[in-house]
Amino acid sequence: MTASLILPPEQSVNCAYFFDLDGTLAEIKPFPDQVVVPKAILQCLQQLATHNADALALISGRSMVELDALTTPFRFPLAGVHGAERRDINGQTHIVHLPEGIEREAGALLHAALVTLPGTTLETKGMAFALHYRQAPEHEAALITLAERITRRWPQLALQHGKCVVEIKPKGSNKGDAIAAFMQEAPFAGRIPVFFGDDLTDETGFAVVNRAGGISVKVGIGPTQATWRLDGVRDVWRWLEQINSSQQESKATNNRRGGYESFSRSI
Repeated sequence: MTASLILPPEQSVNCAYFFDLDGTLAEIKPFPDQVVVPKAILQCLQQLATHNADALALISGRSMVELDALTTPFRFPLAGVHGAERRDINGQTHIVHLPEGIEREAGALLHAALVTLPGTTLETKGMAFALHYRQAPEHEAALITLAERITRRWPQLALQHGKCVVEIKPKGSNKGDAIAAFMQEAPFAGRIPVFFGDDLTDETGFAVVNRAGGISVKVGIGPTQATWRLDGVRDVWRWLEQINSSQQESKATNNRRGGYESFSRSI
């Protein structure tokens, strides 16, 4: 059963934090390029990373280029395109490459098809595509059929359902594998994973976090395997503010105790 998340994780536990972006850190907008992460929330993320040895990463369906643009001036470890591309703490990138020609041919077919479906939008992400229908929900079935046709023609690609979007991505890439990869590397290794996400694409991440004994948090309504839930994006913002305040207070308390102990020993 999924319970409402109110308090931050136990402060005695060292955590590694993972966040989806759209619908989790930022409100969903009619078009992807309208999405903005408030500056105060970016500062909260940076503060949380600083408190936890920089063990914080963004896990998104967006490309890494988009994620960097949305989180400037900060530069976080990232997994973009549902894990098909990833940048670790050292800035090294790990990218899935499709056979030559697939991106170009599939993109051309999708572009021609969406011209006949008014209100739909094609978002290209290099090795992946997002077919948006938020402004034209009547075309959902047609887009699903189109995506299925593309993935049958090129079995290296897979279909991924999302909120008012059908995505086509490299087969075998998912957010769960991206989180698992981070958890094998410093500074994430040895910590308890905490993952916030809002969509079907985040369920693989929740599964990985649950198996590791971590904290999985579903943002919004809908069935999920996450063990905790927040009602919406603004609740995530409040949670970030709360945990930063709690960790800052804990750090100050420890510093005071450390100073007192040193003073006692000197006496």
